[in-house]
Amino acid sequence: MTPLLVQAVSKTFTMHLRDGVVLPVVHDVNFAVEASECVVLGGPSGAGKSSILKMVYGNYGVDAGQILLAHGGEQVDLATADPREVLTLRRDTIAYVSQFLRTVPRVSALDVVAEPLVIRGVNKAEAQERAKALLARLNLPERLWSLPPATFSGGEQQRVNIARGFITDHTVLLLDEPTASLDATNRAVVVEMIAQKKAAGTALLGIFHDEDVRSQVADRIVDVTGFAPRIAA
Repeated sequence: MTPLLVQAVSKTFTMHLRDGVVLPVVHDVNFAVEASECVVLGGPSGAGKSSILKMVYGNYGVDAGQILLAHGGEQVDLATADPREVLTLRRDTIAYVSQFLRTVPRVSALDVVAEPLVIRGVNKAEAQERAKALLARLNLPERLWSLPPATFSGGEQQRVNIARGFITDHTVLLLDEPTASLDATNRAVVVEMIAQKKAAGTALLGIFHDEDVRSQVADRIVDVTGFAPRIAA
């Protein structure tokens, strides 16, 4: 069963503060992501790459179409799932490394990373040990592990975000510019981590503006300009 299948998805935004003007975003989006494959969304800024990623994760609703996730031996349409179902899918099936870390006050970086495992029932001590291993691999100084990441640099926050997204064995992993704020050493670490996810059978969908990273991780590039909205004459 294909882990992720996007079929005939379209999206508009309604600008309520602009007299209800409807802004088309994408139209008739179609692609699949197979196990052990990294599909990269390509195209210029403003073409809809991030919007597609947010629809696949359930942050944005869709106007039409299906977003089918292989979950529990069946295909579940995330586009029509209720909020409780979406939370279940995020817990068990689909993970997301966003471009920016949404920090929680007074929660340590270690607990931020360990949380997805704890939510899935893993013992907290074990979850923290696995979080420590990832943070060390991503070269985040140990002195920062016990601190809330709100005051970390952009690159440090991004490494916390990456560790949090990679710590589980979700079958689908979304990546929104995961290396944008990283130095060359840590970019290489993330490229290696992506390769290991692919080897483990994970289906990955991502956005990478860094051409070098993209060339190393992409099995296939989906040009989102092919999903440009139809403009009435």
